[in-house]
Amino acid sequence: MSNNLEQLDAFRDEVRQFFSTSYPKSVLDKIASGQRLEKSDQILSQQALNAKGWLGVGWPKEDGGTGWSPAQRYIFDQELDLAGAAPIIPMSVIYIGPILCAFGTEQQKKHWLWGILESRDFWAQGYSEPESGSDLASLRLSAVRDGDDYVINGTKIWTSGAHWANWIFCLTRTSREARKQDGISMICVPMDVPGVTVHPIPLIDGSAELNRVEFDNVRVPAHYRIGDEGRGWYYANVLLKNERLSYAHIGAKRRDIARLKTRLSTWPQNAEKAALTQRLATIEARLDVVEAAILRVLGSDMEMATAAFLKIACTECAQAITALAVDIAGPDRAAMLDRTQAGWADAAPLVPPASVIAPQSYFFERAQTIYGGSTEVQKNIIWRAISG
Repeated sequence: MSNNLEQLDAFRDEVRQFFSTSYPKSVLDKIASGQRLEKSDQILSQQALNAKGWLGVGWPKEDGGTGWSPAQRYIFDQELDLAGAAPIIPMSVIYIGPILCAFGTEQQKKHWLWGILESRDFWAQGYSEPESGSDLASLRLSAVRDGDDYVINGTKIWTSGAHWANWIFCLTRTSREARKQDGISMICVPMDVPGVTVHPIPLIDGSAELNRVEFDNVRVPAHYRIGDEGRGWYYANVLLKNERLSYAHIGAKRRDIARLKTRLSTWPQNAEKAALTQRLATIEARLDVVEAAILRVLGSDMEMATAAFLKIACTECAQAITALAVDIAGPDRAAMLDRTQAGWADAAPLVPPASVIAPQSYFFERAQTIYGGSTEVQKNIIWRAISG
């Protein structure tokens, strides 16, 4: 499909039609009511997308993906957010999927890519460690070759979705080299093998999306390694460019801004409303700049420094939106209710649901400038590119 405007407009209409008529209404209703999604909801969402042939975003057509142009992918991401649908869980589709397409063996692709598309496999990303967060290259999870296997020992932490996953792709230390980025390999581990233990990390709002994962003499076949031994740092950097741009969610930010405008419209005219309205206009202008920057690099082989800039800009914009939402919520923002159950808002009928969600979103978004590469690390990447 070419990228002329008429065809892209027709594609946008098709995407909108899909989300309004063919996407699971139960998932849309849960999200609209502020209820947290369960794994079964994510499976429903993925199955609907896969039935349409739209789950493998960013994958080549020959590997079961959409084969979309960058412009089509951007339109799809925007319309998914604007429809209020469940975001695609990135670890499987956006992170490991393209790495398998590019560097996996035919057997790995046949086994793992179709497991993702059919929602049989959910993946976690094993990168950060208790003493290797921002300095990821200092990781110590060891993978020692023993015949046809690797024996893995160590710990990963802040592992999103590990409690749902049945596979995890890990950066492991397979050898010790003078340069710490060398000697790292990417190895996939089934979560149900002996020696793998998942410890949920409860968050301030009661959810437990993050986990600590321990590996105690975990034995996996050597053919679970992706690509060449010692090349994991290269594969990780290819993945990180996808990861950092995946935080954009321009459609979701515009949806949230529109909701804040609606809430502010009910306020009486006073100095506080004027100040909040000015903040909202500033955020919207910043978002316009971010979107223009993203559109300029669509389809290009994006440099790490560009990905770093966009990661900073997108995550800071998300934090600014949630901070403003908390201020608009006013005195009701202190409510901290459990949103895992239907009818959660009945526990505090005098508190608007949006005012309950605002502080929870605020606390969750504080982590955006840390995970996926902290803002400080991204600034270092940009400075190195500038300074040569």
